[in-house]
Amino acid sequence: MTTQYKLYPYRWVVLTVFMLVNITIQILWISYAPITGPAAAFYGVDDLKIGLLSMSFMIAFIPLSIPVSWVIDTYGFHLAVGIGAAIMGIFGIMRGAAGTNYPLVLWSTIGIAVSQPFLLNAWTKVPANWFALEERATAVGLVTLASLVGTALGMALTPMLMKSLTISSIQLYYGIFAAGSAVLFIALSRETPPTPPCPPGQEVRALMFNGLKHALTVKVFWFGLAITFVGLGIFNGVTTWIENIIRPRGFTPTDAGTLGALMIIGGVIGAVVIPALSDKQRKRQLYLYVAFAGAIPGLIGLTFATASALLFASAFVLGFFLTSAMPVVMQYTAEVTHPTPEGTSNGLVQLFGQASVVFVFLMEALKNSDGSFTPALVVAIAFLAVGLFFISKMKDPRELSRNK
Repeated sequence: MTTQYKLYPYRWVVLTVFMLVNITIQILWISYAPITGPAAAFYGVDDLKIGLLSMSFMIAFIPLSIPVSWVIDTYGFHLAVGIGAAIMGIFGIMRGAAGTNYPLVLWSTIGIAVSQPFLLNAWTKVPANWFALEERATAVGLVTLASLVGTALGMALTPMLMKSLTISSIQLYYGIFAAGSAVLFIALSRETPPTPPCPPGQEVRALMFNGLKHALTVKVFWFGLAITFVGLGIFNGVTTWIENIIRPRGFTPTDAGTLGALMIIGGVIGAVVIPALSDKQRKRQLYLYVAFAGAIPGLIGLTFATASALLFASAFVLGFFLTSAMPVVMQYTAEVTHPTPEGTSNGLVQLFGQASVVFVFLMEALKNSDGSFTPALVVAIAFLAVGLFFISKMKDPRELSRNK
């Protein structure tokens, strides 16, 4: 008997509540970045300790990524993401209730950071369970878009809310929002549709550890990990130190929030346009070239611009191209490592991306005596050029299949 398969409209409900929890985790991650100076004064600490609140997410991700991928692939994304969302809501509220107590804020942030892999490592698993193959990069792009929207909200809203609220009150409101999004995800998401969304063969995946061993034998997968390290390292570095980067040029925390928001708005548009084109043409390598090459002039402008208009335009360009690479490379790695489970390939990609926390630390270490991040940003531009070399080695999945 032929297996029935179809696409269900409810897939958009599942994707929407999944996007909501990803919006929330990004707000909680980035909300201190545009107010680094004021937050340091509020808690009575230095800028590096405020930066640590963002970096703790990347640090926690490294040991947790593989175990969480196993949970996703073994027990399903509904349970795994539900656990992560619940942890996020609990510790989000705790962070807001901590007041000016920096150690408690840090420990609460580490609790939130523990939840992040449960959300990020399911980016390709949810589309794989509910969407047809030709829709999956677009679906991953929409999740990426949600992540960027969350980052933009955290960047833009936090400096605005500071005009009428204390930093701890802002964090408490964010924590309440996180708890609400967790409840919606747990209540409305479903693990699988009644029948598969694709023909037999496209949904079959190996066991997690067998899949892990297989993925690591695929040469082009390593190049995908390398460009993820570069791309997310630059994105995380710029967003973590955004106020510090532009402060020596006379810009304010409000300018930092605006710049960050424009960078993310560009990313939102890029995350919709580029993956959709990649899906339509079933070309991954071409659009990874476009993403990295287009990001270079944006990063150059962000590094050297002293006029507001040029600085903001450069941030938009950087966001449009750099962030659009993420959903494309995630779908690429899921395709070239088949039958490795999506949660496993996704988890390895996210792991390498979060391991780029070393670049975030390096940026702080490379800054000039006057606080300028120009040397670090020049190094980042060079890394993008190296990324283009890695992409040249990444043939499209269909071409690789023909060559086998």
